[in-house]
Amino acid sequence: MTRNLLDKETSPYLLQHKDNPVHWRAWGPATLAEARERDRPILLSVGYAACHWCHVMAHESFENPDIAGVMNELFVNVKVDREERPDIDAIYMSALHLLGQQGGWPLTMFLTPDGEPFWGGTYFPPKSQWGRPGFVDVLRRIDQVWREEKETIDQNRLAIMQRLTLMAETAPDGSSLRPDSVEQLAGKLVNSVDFDHGGLKGAPKFPNPPIFRLFWLAYAKTGEPAYREALHRLLDHMSQGGIYDHLGGGYARYSVDDRWLVPHFEKMLYDNAQLLELLTAVWQRDRTPLYEQRVRETVAWLEREMIASNGAFAATQDADSEGEEGKFYVWSAAEIRELLGTNADAFAHAYDVTGTGNFEGSNILNRLKVQDSFDPETERRLAPMRRILFAARDARVHPGWDDKVLADWNGLMIAALAQAATAFGEADWLELADRAFAAVVRDLAYEGGDGAARLHHSFRDGSARHDGMLDDYANMARAALLLHETTGRPEYIAQAQAWAATLDRLFWDEASGGYFFTAADAEALIVRSKNAVDNAVPAGNGVMVEVLARLAYLTGEEAWRERAEQLVAAFAPAVAQQAPSHATLLCGFDLLLNADQIVLLGERDDPATAQMLRSILAASMPNRLLQVVGDAAALPDGHPAHGKTRKDGRPTVYVCHGQTCSLPIDDPTELSAILTAEE
Repeated sequence: MTRNLLDKETSPYLLQHKDNPVHWRAWGPATLAEARERDRPILLSVGYAACHWCHVMAHESFENPDIAGVMNELFVNVKVDREERPDIDAIYMSALHLLGQQGGWPLTMFLTPDGEPFWGGTYFPPKSQWGRPGFVDVLRRIDQVWREEKETIDQNRLAIMQRLTLMAETAPDGSSLRPDSVEQLAGKLVNSVDFDHGGLKGAPKFPNPPIFRLFWLAYAKTGEPAYREALHRLLDHMSQGGIYDHLGGGYARYSVDDRWLVPHFEKMLYDNAQLLELLTAVWQRDRTPLYEQRVRETVAWLEREMIASNGAFAATQDADSEGEEGKFYVWSAAEIRELLGTNADAFAHAYDVTGTGNFEGSNILNRLKVQDSFDPETERRLAPMRRILFAARDARVHPGWDDKVLADWNGLMIAALAQAATAFGEADWLELADRAFAAVVRDLAYEGGDGAARLHHSFRDGSARHDGMLDDYANMARAALLLHETTGRPEYIAQAQAWAATLDRLFWDEASGGYFFTAADAEALIVRSKNAVDNAVPAGNGVMVEVLARLAYLTGEEAWRERAEQLVAAFAPAVAQQAPSHATLLCGFDLLLNADQIVLLGERDDPATAQMLRSILAASMPNRLLQVVGDAAALPDGHPAHGKTRKDGRPTVYVCHGQTCSLPIDDPTELSAILTAEE
């Protein structure tokens, strides 16, 4: 079979490569069988639709007939969308790290016909430059080693496989996490914070939401000002920097500098979901106007540009347009002057626009020189200027849009929207979250042959593909529980229970605990991954500690609590060795120990109940667990508020810690004061 087969795929990234002269195949058993039959190594190229350097390597090498000819002659060439197959990407990115190389995309790995890695890298230029070997030189050298130095191949392969296998194993040793693990880690990590520019020290700068969520939890527990300052520095500088789209809303993936000025221009659903949640949480306590503005603008971007055809959320927007990174977003001073006329100077002062530019001769709009919001009158005058520029920008060639729907990333955004909707009193946002959840259930959920509640990972063009992975179930279950808290609808908690039960049945490691990344009946890969390490998204095992804790509190079923404790125990040794990478798990563990259980006795359609509910949802309580019931008898038997009554028949709140509850509270003002003291 001697042609490019990617025209049969639905992934926008794979379809970008369907006309390459490279004879690409998608990953699958048939591809590995072809490699074995031809006795050729596999050239695995992993990327994603919004990846700038993926586009560069494609233009330079994969669209070059001469280079493609070498690839076709010497290798079986496989293209993988890392967003569509995170299970494959995780394995081979780990293999690259084991080779002592820094990760990134495009990921270029060389494998045996059985899929075992023996060498790799990331981007290769067509000819040797910048200290990187030329791609054709690499291809010919790998071919020579394959034919003449099989012992070298075997040595590398065996060493990598041994390490990958060890990495997939947990080794519970009877140790446990300390109750003050969150405070301990925050105390160590605060020394890594860049208090000048926000975020962690160094460049490039990534948002690292799991770590900063841990800072916010630590601040709520200790009142240590440095933790609050770490959050504000991050959110202030990101929200005023070039990493934020000041015209259209939404945050780019990361900043290449240490000031958040120059972004890597792609926008990812998962980054914006996590930042939306952080901005909302911090705004609930401090009421920073800038954070509310950024939340509203980002949700507007989501509604305008990120709704897929089925009503769920699309994955990404590209960094490139017209073959140039950032071209859609940057401006010349002359363009600004032509569009804004006499207002151009005021806008240029506010958004750092100069004749020489701040990025390769052009201008990335930012307000880093201002930091704080302007006075209301200045903000009022700038708003129509931004609208003029947005309209002009909208006429440009837009970046590519990857409209596939991913269950895990949708779970992150649904959860964030559910919380933002209640905090800001925006019913439309809750409807947006509910609609996306319904779309995922309709198009990606199904009942397995064994009766298990199953999920697909990806949906596009009317087709659901690939077995759901741990992150899909974990993030969608968490989204369901937060929608249940917001709406009180019982079907949400039932759905979360069903997905958690599927993880227990098909993903749990009976030998040493923890959830595998893939199901027991999923496609067999060279290793079955299992860890709780946060990356750009929170680790599924970490998210599941929170999910299981919430289920335990909400249902009173001890099995959920026991599973959460087993999950924590499975990764306790890994946390001891690498705590910063396990921030999500530690936050979930703290919820398990220290939930702020708030019980509101009242009917949701009662205006008095609604007023009390608004007071609860307005407070920033990282470990809040809310239940609204008509009668406390509906609470689980072991709940500390079980059997409590309403005060004088009015809607009444009890705030409970452990087995102790507050006195009954029936006044919204008193409730707000108590919850503010809890913050």
